[in-house]
Amino acid sequence: MKTDFQTLKELHEYYAINNRCGLKKIATQPVYEIHVPSSGIVFIGEAPGKNEDLQGKPFVGAAGKFLDKLLESIGMTREDVYVSNTVKYRPPDNREPTDEEKLSCRVWLNAELMFIKPKILIPLGRHAFGRFVPGAMISASHGQPFEHPSGIPIFAMYHPAVALYNPNLRDVLKEDFGKLKNYLDNGGELMKNEKADNSVFSTKTKTDINDILSM
Repeated sequence: MKTDFQTLKELHEYYAINNRCGLKKIATQPVYEIHVPSSGIVFIGEAPGKNEDLQGKPFVGAAGKFLDKLLESIGMTREDVYVSNTVKYRPPDNREPTDEEKLSCRVWLNAELMFIKPKILIPLGRHAFGRFVPGAMISASHGQPFEHPSGIPIFAMYHPAVALYNPNLRDVLKEDFGKLKNYLDNGGELMKNEKADNSVFSTKTKTDINDILSM
């Protein structure tokens, strides 16, 4: 299997063909980003929505606009960070992605992260957070940096979309972004993470990718 991608665009084009996600049969197109920021800051959401499905780019709808404002509040723009999703295709009717759909896009996300080599991972919402810390509650973990066996800190956040339906969480997200900036600027103690998923960046990752694609 090809793993020596020269560009992120090449990687995404490869996995857009070589994946077993059933959603690609009904989605307009896969949704992904193609620029690699020098900051190494990576946000990972849940799945694309309607606007993302139509445009082929992540976080371009209402939640994306709120994310832009949150980034602006800490002196950043979308060009300074990388954004992705656990699932690359829009589930019908904006339903939550199934475990099978998340698994089918898992190797794509793994390869994506291997290429980018993030300095920090910021999962947005319980689906993305659960990808790296299975069983953890986002309600008890948001705004905190967690250690990970890969050596890459995991900074938990609510998904910006929840603030569109629960205005009380807008201030929580703003506060958590302030905590993120403080952590990025000054560092800090990492929370223990005994349930971490260590498949990302492990020595078995390339083998795992081959195995899952051949299923």
